[in-house]
Amino acid sequence: MITVYSKPSCVQCTATYRSLDAKGLEYRVVDVTTNDNALEYVKGELGYLGAPVVVVSEHDHWTGFRPDRIDRVVAGGATESEGTGA
Repeated sequence: MITVYSKPSCVQCTATYRSLDAKGLEYRVVDVTTNDNALEYVKGELGYLGAPVVVVSEHDHWTGFRPDRIDRVVAGGATESEGTGA
């Protein structure tokens, strides 16, 4: 399942939710302002400083509102071997 690491009042987070909803993709939201472990994962392990951070798989994740990436996931283009991209 897709995980969206987000924070309150985040315009790009809201746009990401709307796009995921419109495409019929299931996802869960984790608020990094209330979950220290999630914040450490996003910053420490993934290396992102902004929100949202969308994690499809271990090797497929990105930050920001990326409709192109969401469309790729819908088309089945997400793979375990893909690199990350900001």
